Amino acid sequence: MAKRKTSRQPHPQQLLVEGMNDLHVISALCHKYQVPQTFSIELPNENKTQGVEALLLGLPIRLKEPYLKTLGIVVDADQDLQARWQAISNKLKSIGYDNIPKNLCSEGWIYEQTELPKIGVWIMPNNQLTGKLEDFVSYLIPDDDQLQLKANEILNDLETLKINGYNKKDKIKAFIHTWLAWQKKPGIQMGQAITANILKNNPLIAEIFINWLNQLYQ
Repeated sequence: MAKRKTSRQPHPQQLLVEGMNDLHVISALCHKYQVPQTFSIELPNENKTQGVEALLLGLPIRLKEPYLKTLGIVVDADQDLQARWQAISNKLKSIGYDNIPKNLCSEGWIYEQTELPKIGVWIMPNNQLTGKLEDFVSYLIPDDDQLQLKANEILNDLETLKINGYNKKDKIKAFIHTWLAWQKKPGIQMGQAITANILKNNPLIAEIFINWLNQLYQ
C-alpha cells in the first residue's frame, strides 16, 4: 500500500495531495487495487498545512528538489475545474514545463520533459466535472445501497426547511458523512470504509484513476 514515508529521506517519487482525507482514501484505494508501493503520498508541507493554496504555493520549490524524479498532483476541482487547471498550469509553466494542454483529458495528465521531474495531474472527481474528493468517493457506494437515497432525502428536507448548517457547495460532504454515520461503525472515515469494504463499488472512475497512478509511477 502506498503511504507517506516516516523517515526524513524524501522519496524520489511522490504523490502530492491537499489533505489527510485524500491521503487516507488514496492509500486505501492503492491497497485495494494492489498498486505497487513505488511512491509516497505527501501533504503540501512538513507543517501538515492542508489545502490547495498551500499545495500550489510550495509546488515550485518541491519540483526543483534534485532528488525528485516523479511528482503526481491530486487536487479538487471545487467550483471551477478550468480555473483549477489553469492555476496548476501557470505554476508548471513558471518552472519550465511546456506543451501543457489547454484542457485536462478524462484519463488525467502525465508528461515527461528533459531535465525536469515527470509530472502527473488528476483533478477530482474525474478531470471533467466540478466537485471534490467526496464526489469521487460517492461513486464507491454500492449501486443497490438504500441508505444513500435516505441520506439525500434528509438533506433535501433540511434545505427545504432552510435549517441546513452547511453551504450548498459542501452538500456532497454532508451527504458522504451522513451516509458514513449510519454504518455498522458510525462515523467511520472514508479511507477506513474502503478498507472495510463498505465503500466497495468498483466504478470506472476508480479504475481510470488507478490506471493513471500505475502509468505515472511505472
